[in-house]
Amino acid sequence: MSETRSILSNCTSGGCGAKIGAGELAPILAGLARLQSRVDDRLIVGFDASDDASVYRLDDTYSLISTVDFFSPMTEDARSFGRIAAANAMSDVWAMGGRPLLALNLVCFPEAMGVEILGEILVGGAEKISEAGAVLGGGHSIYDKEPKYGLAVTGIVETAKVRRNNTPAPGHRLILTKPLGVGIIMAAARGGVADEAAVRKALASMERLNRSAGERMASFDVSACTDVTGYGLLTHALEMAGDSASLLLFTDAIPLLPEAVDYANEYLLTAAGQRNRNFAGERAEVDFLPFALQELMFDPQTSGGLLIAVSLDQAEELLASIRGGGDESAAIVGEVMARDGCAVVFE
Repeated sequence: MSETRSILSNCTSGGCGAKIGAGELAPILAGLARLQSRVDDRLIVGFDASDDASVYRLDDTYSLISTVDFFSPMTEDARSFGRIAAANAMSDVWAMGGRPLLALNLVCFPEAMGVEILGEILVGGAEKISEAGAVLGGGHSIYDKEPKYGLAVTGIVETAKVRRNNTPAPGHRLILTKPLGVGIIMAAARGGVADEAAVRKALASMERLNRSAGERMASFDVSACTDVTGYGLLTHALEMAGDSASLLLFTDAIPLLPEAVDYANEYLLTAAGQRNRNFAGERAEVDFLPFALQELMFDPQTSGGLLIAVSLDQAEELLASIRGGGDESAAIVGEVMARDGCAVVFE
């Protein structure tokens, strides 16, 4: 396929697998926090919190959510890439308990590539913005050696209903709304060895908005929420545990794309998954788990599901509601305990 038609030809990585590793970012962000000269108590959630988005209080009732996300493609289908990138960017707003209002396109595009491809990417993004109930307000574009696309998103939330990623309550159950494995499947697709049905499943999962699950959790006793993206389930679980909780994961209950299990057992892995293992593997004892399960918990998820901590007496009801909204693979995958040893343990 010629350079003017292939959106993957110049890309060394794609989707959330292109993220800079958590281990590399942590010391940099800590330094920025120390340099910040102006303290504003209206900034409820900032970059020092490792949360999914920033939250800025407007008044006694409402706060703004602000987030940004973009990456290089993980599929040759330009419109599907646009849908996935937009769904991924808006997911942070639902993870914080809010709803997206306004989106701005972020575009990097090779000068030699056909502009009809860019048009397809933007149409795909616009489709998902509309499906989310938000509006597209414009954007910014530059030439680059490889295509990249995403959104800057502004959302709104009732201040009392802001969901943090690191405030889980002991006794609460954990719900994961999408299966793991899209990173490994798309890596296998790039290598030309993935089954077409597996790729279709992965693309459908990544294109699916977290809107339904995010809206349905609003009326339940949810103590914490995050979306599982490029750092994989295990790193996001470590972030959720914070300094005072431990998360017990039910390994047999974690939803997995079955083809991804097969590919992991064949060592069709990703560089981003290895970075996640290097960072999170030192903080949780995983060596006794089946190898494929380990890799799927480290696997970078692009537009992954929500990980929700909800009260024990409401967990089954919320799960049924989420499944009824279209996230049929959603499952109760663990529970929150008071910190006792490791931040994440397994059953």
